[in-house]
Amino acid sequence: MDISSILQGGYHHPLARQWQSRRQLTKSMLMYPIFITDEPDASVEIASLPGQRRWGINKLEGFLAPLVKKGLQSVILFGVPLKCEKDERGTPADDPSGPVMLAIKKIRELFPTIYIACDVCLCEYTDHGHCGLLKTDGSIDNSPSVDRIAQVAVNYAKAGAHCVAPSDMMDGRIKGIKRGLIDAKLGNKCTLMSYSAKFASCMYGPFRDAAGSAPSFGDRKCYQLPPAAKGLARRAIQRDTAEGADIIMVKPALPYLDVIADAAELAPNHPLACYQVSGEFAMIHAGAAAGVYDLRTMAFESVDSMIRAGATLILTYFTPEFLEWLDN
Repeated sequence: MDISSILQGGYHHPLARQWQSRRQLTKSMLMYPIFITDEPDASVEIASLPGQRRWGINKLEGFLAPLVKKGLQSVILFGVPLKCEKDERGTPADDPSGPVMLAIKKIRELFPTIYIACDVCLCEYTDHGHCGLLKTDGSIDNSPSVDRIAQVAVNYAKAGAHCVAPSDMMDGRIKGIKRGLIDAKLGNKCTLMSYSAKFASCMYGPFRDAAGSAPSFGDRKCYQLPPAAKGLARRAIQRDTAEGADIIMVKPALPYLDVIADAAELAPNHPLACYQVSGEFAMIHAGAAAGVYDLRTMAFESVDSMIRAGATLILTYFTPEFLEWLDN
C-alpha cells in the first residue's frame, strides 16, 4: 500500500476524529505539553515556565487525575533524561526503561481515555544536543538522522502512543516515519503530526531550560526555518502533506499567524495544529504580572487569534487554566 493511501492514522481515535472539523475553542482542541523526567518521584518547578513542572512517573496519577476530571483529553510528552548516559545517536530516546516509554504505558493504564502524543526528537538524548546525527565536521547527517528518528517514532507507537510528532525538522522524516509505521502495521493506528513549519525562534528559551535540550555548540538555524521564510514554510507544509502527515503544525504560533493561515489554505483537508511555545506563554504571564493586561483575557485573545487563522488544535501550557475557564 502506498504511503499516500493511508488516511486512517489520522482518525483512528475518537478525539482525532473531532479534530477533522473546524470550531470555536473547546476542551477537545487543547493538547497539554508535559515534561517527564527519569526521577520517578520528581515534581520540580520550572522557574522560567510559570506553574509548570518536571514530573516523574510516580507522580503522574496525582498530577493528571484532577485535570482529567476537568476535561483534559490529550497530552504531548517530552522526555527530560537527567540520569542516563547520552551518546551521539540519542540511544536513550526509546530505551524501554526511559521516561517517555514508561509514561506512555502508565498513562494508558491510569487514564485510558487520554490521547497520548509523543514529541519525537533526539536533542534531549544526544551528547551534542542537536536534533539529528552529525558528520565529522559537526554538520547534520540527514539520512541516518531520518532513520533514527523513524525508529524512535515507531517504538513510541509500539509502546502505545496514539500520535507521534517529529520536531527535528530533518528533510524527509515524515515519509521515513510513515513508512516505518506502515511496515510495523501501525500506519492505521497511530497519527503522524508533523512540526512542518518550525521556525528558528528566540522563543524556545524556557523550554530548553525545562527539557535540558540546548545544543552544546552552534545552533539549529540550518534545519529550523528562518523567521522570515514564508516561502520555505509553504514548501515544507506541502512536502509534509505529500509525505503522509496526518496533522500539520506551525511553531511558534502567535508570531506566525500568517503561516497558520497559509497552512489552512495549503492543507485544507488536514487538522491544523499550532504550538503556543514556552516563550509565548512566559511573555503573556510577564505582561499580566506587569499589569499590562488581564491574564485570562490575554490568554483567550492569543488563542482566539490562532483559531481565527485556521488552527484546529492548540498545544499550550495554558491548558489547565482553559479547562477551568471554559466552564465559567
